[in-house]
Amino acid sequence: MKIEEFAYIAETKKNFNEAVVSVLKSVEQKGWSLFQIYDIKERLAAKGFEQKPLKIIEICSGKYANQFLNKNRLVSLCMPCKINVLEENGKVKIVGMKPTIISQFFPEVSQKEAEQVEKDLIEIIINAR
Repeated sequence: MKIEEFAYIAETKKNFNEAVVSVLKSVEQKGWSLFQIYDIKERLAAKGFEQKPLKIIEICSGKYANQFLNKNRLVSLCMPCKINVLEENGKVKIVGMKPTIISQFFPEVSQKEAEQVEKDLIEIIINAR
């Protein structure tokens, strides 16, 4: 499987912190909820490891979450949605897993339903970029 099949990646000209703030604003504008932000560089530094900047931002749409959980509660293994902001080779990238992959693991969730979630997620990323 190629990375483009399961991840949407957008490069931004913003610096790392600006990109994180931009994602948070875009999530709010789309009406999704913010669950948690993990600063991986900071957490690993506390354990003595060095890492480039990486934040994992967990977000959720109550509407879609409820819809998918009503079909199969094990979909929760893929929840909440995550948008990562990372630095790689001197560039800042905003990355999200494509929710359409969920329908490959859970046939109760139709491709069309997953495409709606993916559309929102990609919009959030594009608007943040």
